[in-house]
Amino acid sequence: MSNNSIDFYIDIKSPYAYLALDPAIKIFDQLGLQWNILPYTLDIADYLGSATVNNQGKIISSNRTAHQWRRVKYSYMDCRRMANLQGKTILGTQKIWDSSLFSMAHLWVKEKSGKTLLPFLRESFQLFWKRELDIENEKVLLNLIDKFQLDSTDFISWKSNNQNCVTSLMDTALSMGIFGVPTFVFEEEIFWGSEKLALISAKVTGDYSALT
Repeated sequence: MSNNSIDFYIDIKSPYAYLALDPAIKIFDQLGLQWNILPYTLDIADYLGSATVNNQGKIISSNRTAHQWRRVKYSYMDCRRMANLQGKTILGTQKIWDSSLFSMAHLWVKEKSGKTLLPFLRESFQLFWKRELDIENEKVLLNLIDKFQLDSTDFISWKSNNQNCVTSLMDTALSMGIFGVPTFVFEEEIFWGSEKLALISAKVTGDYSALT
């Protein structure tokens, strides 16, 4: 990776990745960095347990500890607080989603039309966090692809020939030490969390005064 490019890992089921998307791209563009947005598949159940709730917010099933529930509740409160500042909506998810199919769509859109990727991701994040996008439903994703005037039949063919693309990308990310999103990789250094954008900016400009 050249010193004027940056990798940006996201997962659609992460509200923090959603909230980091626009601010990060804005800063990267201001710094003249070539950004490369990549999917990362979070294993939320591994560190926060899992739960299922209905439309009224009633817990149907759960294997979370009291500590994990406190973390989840705080995270959503924190994200909604930040979302209000960006004019975005974040509704808590009703289950632990599998984002691997969407990650494949992400990679395909990126390959077929780089200029479409950012609008595609923005639309997808917005719909998902309003509970209006089923990322596990192939038909739903095909309709979304069609909306951006891309060939959804080509995606089906591509997907059948690239079944291991997400797994391979995850293997690479894990070998690098990446464990969550949003994560940025700049000059072979890993930066986790949108609060690290200020540090990345300082590294690019050489001006660390705002950090001290």
